[in-house]
Amino acid sequence: MRSTSSTIRTRRTVKAAAGILAGALALSLTACGGDDDKGDGGGGTGTKESGSTLTLPKLDGTTLEVAAVWTGPEQANFKKVLAEFEKRTGAKVTFVPAQDPIINFLGSKIAGGQPPDVAMLPQPGAIKQAVEKKWARPLGAEALKELRKNYSQGWQDIGKVGTEQYGVYYKAANKSLVWYNAQVFENAGASEPKTWDELLTTAQTVYDSGVTPFSIPGADGWPLTDWFENVYLSQAGPEKYDQLARHEIKWTDPSVKEALTTLAQIWGKKDYVAGGADGALQTQFPNSVTQTFTGGDQPKAAMVYEGDFVQVNIAQTDAEIGTDAKVFPFPKVGDTAPVVSGGDAAVILKDSKGAQALATFLASPDAAEIQAKLGGYLSPNKNVDPAAYPNDVQRKIAEALVAAGDDFRFDMSDQAPQAFGGTPGKGEWKDLQDFLKNPTDVAGIQAKLESDAAAAYGN
Repeated sequence: MRSTSSTIRTRRTVKAAAGILAGALALSLTACGGDDDKGDGGGGTGTKESGSTLTLPKLDGTTLEVAAVWTGPEQANFKKVLAEFEKRTGAKVTFVPAQDPIINFLGSKIAGGQPPDVAMLPQPGAIKQAVEKKWARPLGAEALKELRKNYSQGWQDIGKVGTEQYGVYYKAANKSLVWYNAQVFENAGASEPKTWDELLTTAQTVYDSGVTPFSIPGADGWPLTDWFENVYLSQAGPEKYDQLARHEIKWTDPSVKEALTTLAQIWGKKDYVAGGADGALQTQFPNSVTQTFTGGDQPKAAMVYEGDFVQVNIAQTDAEIGTDAKVFPFPKVGDTAPVVSGGDAAVILKDSKGAQALATFLASPDAAEIQAKLGGYLSPNKNVDPAAYPNDVQRKIAEALVAAGDDFRFDMSDQAPQAFGGTPGKGEWKDLQDFLKNPTDVAGIQAKLESDAAAAYGN
């Protein structure tokens, strides 16, 4: 992995970011390729929307393909952003559905001589692999100008490999949130917890009222890594987090044992998990959300952990965000509450005037505000108008992310080589699924995690 020493944060700054998030959430809840010419996206006679500073070139006759793993409403909403780019430039853009791991998908497309022009890569590790394989192309002058104008240094840095800028982080995620069924909490007399011990107390209170506390999407490995990362960051601290993310310490380290043992306080109590371990391992992420917010005051679970994007799935139920579906920051396990973020970066694979113009557009507030209005989306772009977000909960989460500036930690598994941190049925995803199935085998899972990490990192 590329060193992230330029963006290493101190415990104090992470604590400050957590405070910003907690305060913001408290406020919200009380309130609530045909063109082969090389180019940099500039030049020529461009178009500018009224009220926008962004000028895009005329691209009549240009065809582009954009690949991403997004499905459902997420894909549909992004296509509306691409439609606006088409309207402004005259280009024709096709969305190409990809599969995880996207690096393998892109490899097959490239081997067949049909790479997409732009790919939305969900991991810094994937960006690095694309660069190492000589697939990725650096951003041109206009895209760089737009990126530097709209993004904090931290969000720029995670799109770099060496000194070159390859990624535009179009979409972000705040992965330190717990969503809950407000009616269940009210019936149980439960309150929003601020610490892990309080979370356990809240879970018992909910259970005593007759509702299973947690919905866990064990069929998808990635939410399990997010559970671990929040516990580990808060308990072990940011310095250890950075070291483990770069595999500078082993997964057999005592700090990992402590985090897994803490997780087992929830994962190991079958009555606390909807369907028990077996049921959770058959539950995919979308269903983990919808089953928390359907069934009136007797849903299958009272709480579901995941990022701000949970709102997309809540919208598929009758629950109203901010009233029926509420949210609190992931409780602190150690000295500080965690602030874990993720995101998807636009990376150019076929350098052209059209591809560079699309990267420039995706780096602008113009693009982000289109998807922000549709909900279930969060942008790290600091110049996005908060009023674009459709509700107070989403607005405050977005404001908190921007206010935090560089004071965040990026998703650990997304920083890892995809073979370890981003492949279904393998590496960390599979190992944590095995741990969910048998949370008593802490040492065994640590050994397996270390073996898989060593193979993927090569050390």
